Amino acid sequence: MKNKIIKEIDIPEGINCEYSNYFLKCEKDSVFIKRKITIPEVEIQVKNNKLKFECKKGNKSTYKTIMSFAAHIENMLSGLQKNFIYKLEACNVHFPMVLKLEGDKISIGNFLGEKTSRYAKILPNVEVKINGQQIIISSSDKEAAGQTAANLEKSTKIKGRDRRIYQDGIFITQKPGREL
Repeated sequence: MKNKIIKEIDIPEGINCEYSNYFLKCEKDSVFIKRKITIPEVEIQVKNNKLKFECKKGNKSTYKTIMSFAAHIENMLSGLQKNFIYKLEACNVHFPMVLKLEGDKISIGNFLGEKTSRYAKILPNVEVKINGQQIIISSSDKEAAGQTAANLEKSTKIKGRDRRIYQDGIFITQKPGREL
């Protein structure tokens, strides 16, 4: 399939985008998201509120890569308009958990009666709110918000015990766009 591949993405009003040195920087007001985009033999341009991918000789693999980056860029643009929100719930059957924000980490104390606290990393540009046993994560960067939610879930993973009995942990209850 040696055809010319062109993909255009409309940039919404109020969002400024610029592409230089393999980095696409999109900003609205004081919020900006930066992403590295490297696709061999593909020319990327920002003109007339459109982001354009152009490839002279493309194949199926190049097309897939362009479409993947296009999906990431559409997430960036929608995140600048409205934050992505993840909701998590801290569930405990045996011992009550103590959740605290400590800078760029969340401390999970008394998990299964452990004496030492467990920690989950909060990525940059992510806002975390703790209301009792409910945790709300919001960010304009979907990947950072999702990774922070995954870090919390992973930090309370139980190994070597029966999951039917030990149901303690922090679990994602709502993702952006759908409820679990």
